[in-house]
Amino acid sequence: MPPRQTEAKASHRTRRRPGRAGTFLSRLGPGLITGASDDDPSGIGTYSQAGAQYGYGLLWTLIFTIPLMAAIQEISARLGRVTGHGIAGNIRIHHSRWVLYPIVLLVLAANIITIGADLGAMGDATKLLVGGSALLYCALFAILCVGLEIFSSYKQYSRYLKWLTLVLFFYVASAFSVHIPWGSALRNMVVPQFQRNGDYWSVVIAVLGTTISPYLFFWQAGMEKEEIRGHRSQKRLRSAPGQAPRQLRRIRVDTWTGMALSNIVGLFIMLAAAATLHAHGITDVQSSAQAAEALRPIGGRFSFILFAAGIVGTGLLGLPTLIGSAAYAVAEAMHWPSSLNQKPGQAKGFNIVLVIATVVGLAMNLSVVQHITHLSPIGALFWAAVINGIVASPIMVIVMLMHHNPKIMGPFATKARALNIMGWLSTLAMAGATVGMFVTWRSG
Repeated sequence: MPPRQTEAKASHRTRRRPGRAGTFLSRLGPGLITGASDDDPSGIGTYSQAGAQYGYGLLWTLIFTIPLMAAIQEISARLGRVTGHGIAGNIRIHHSRWVLYPIVLLVLAANIITIGADLGAMGDATKLLVGGSALLYCALFAILCVGLEIFSSYKQYSRYLKWLTLVLFFYVASAFSVHIPWGSALRNMVVPQFQRNGDYWSVVIAVLGTTISPYLFFWQAGMEKEEIRGHRSQKRLRSAPGQAPRQLRRIRVDTWTGMALSNIVGLFIMLAAAATLHAHGITDVQSSAQAAEALRPIGGRFSFILFAAGIVGTGLLGLPTLIGSAAYAVAEAMHWPSSLNQKPGQAKGFNIVLVIATVVGLAMNLSVVQHITHLSPIGALFWAAVINGIVASPIMVIVMLMHHNPKIMGPFATKARALNIMGWLSTLAMAGATVGMFVTWRSG
């Protein structure tokens, strides 16, 4: 072969061979987006409240939940990739309607409440920044998110979501801009200091509920289904087991990266709130203005701008996940076409659920509803996280039973024993925190 042809082929191979960074980034997708969307306004509100109320005392929750969160998310992703169906689709195929409909209703209710709380916080943060009507801003954000999900392709949309993850690092910078007693903080990260009162356990279940949320399970399984449909060469692993080593490796890297990112950012939000709000006697965050104080060390008088950017940015990141997972759950339960890659007319039921879930969530921000509930936007975020924590346990039980079932997962069920153990530990931890909250409330 002539030297020039050899050099040209070698150059072509060099150009096409990605570097280590490129290979790593190419493996990130559904897991990264899911993890980043977990730090939505509900997460910011919950971590801020936890840091304000208990200082560094609840940092352990965000270290403790990383492996538990990653395990249940990896299991959800494997369900989608192995079977080619989302979680609700698998429940419909393999379980009775008495199991399917209650699970879907639980997810739908928890999602709508969280959608409403996130929209309220986004509207309130924008009003804090520029004035005007918070409800109008809520409506505009709702229209934007639904419009992007219906009229934008998944490939385009996933690129937008990846870039939006950068807004979360405002809180990391804030935590490094104030004095933190790192000895005490590190001790609290690894040594839990339990308290026997209902308020403490309600905050614990809120933190668990905003990190291990049911909508994340449905979203990540749905995203794996979308990845299969979006690439002709990719098949569900039960039909193409030869693809399993590469795909399961990619899922693990993607999921652990996304979940670790989510919890590390949450840890810094809690640190920033503890070092600013709690240190200055603000132990009950009731407004966006109070929550914005956590960013004052780096923002000064512009801290409201950073806070609004964080709330709006993470809201735009989290809302599509909330809305989309609700639509996946209902559409798969009803056996309707369910895909973000389909044109609007090809998935009418799926898109109708998107719109209805958003409209009902938006309606929660009407003044009459807020008057009845007596909840501030920040308070609504916190209690949305508590509800997600309570709802998570029964859904996790069903997910674990399906992942452990050879009739559903084939040989992949028996090859994941360590993962199944970690998934059951995650389920027990969530159930235990929920029971602890109710028991201490009753005894208190």
